[in-house]
Amino acid sequence: MPNLRTSRIRLAAAAATTVLAALSLTACDNGTGTKDEGAATASTSATPGTEAGSGTPESPSTRTDASGTGTRTAADAKPTSAAASKAPAASRTSSAGSSSAATPVTCEGSTTRTVAAPLTRPVNHLLLTVTNTGSRTCFLYGSPAVRFGEAQSVPPTIEDSQPQAVVTLEPGQSGYASVNLSATDGSAANGHTAKSLTVHFQGRSLAGSVGKAATPALPAKGVYVDDSLKVTYWQQDMNDALSW
Repeated sequence: MPNLRTSRIRLAAAAATTVLAALSLTACDNGTGTKDEGAATASTSATPGTEAGSGTPESPSTRTDASGTGTRTAADAKPTSAAASKAPAASRTSSAGSSSAATPVTCEGSTTRTVAAPLTRPVNHLLLTVTNTGSRTCFLYGSPAVRFGEAQSVPPTIEDSQPQAVVTLEPGQSGYASVNLSATDGSAANGHTAKSLTVHFQGRSLAGSVGKAATPALPAKGVYVDDSLKVTYWQQDMNDALSW
């Protein structure tokens, strides 16, 4: 009996040893041999800044696009507010280009309409009204160079009527000048009736006329002029023109 019991104990111990050995082999073997389980766990974790499982640092400038269609740079992957702010700048450039195409020009006959209207007050005066009919802003420089009939020269300008700024006409706006036709007491020489009028426009240099002249109609009976004939500078406001 003691020998039989001892044999059973030895067989049980041997079986337990065999089971433990088999479990150890199952836990460590991955099909290619045995290796430490702790080392295997560390190899499958991604190190910060590396692609998982590759062990190679990932370059911030060549990250693979999530779509798989190519690569993208760090700037592409992370848009900034500074980049977004450049879009309005492009729009401003476009607007600037448009505005440069509409740069103001000098007012002249081809882009304006001129009307000559005799006045009862002040007496012996004519009001010139120039309206910008073009699509651009225009400048009325200096004073109108007027010629009545076949006159060979233009009348002088009333220097005290010079405005503080150049008259600027947006499309549709008007500028004004008055013409003193003759002396109220009839004392001036060479009085005569003129049936036609030509208005020339000055350029920025005020050295001569530019562009096309205007030929506003006069009353059928004409207007009486003499050697006292003179004109004002162009004015932005009609009342300023009539005050001379």
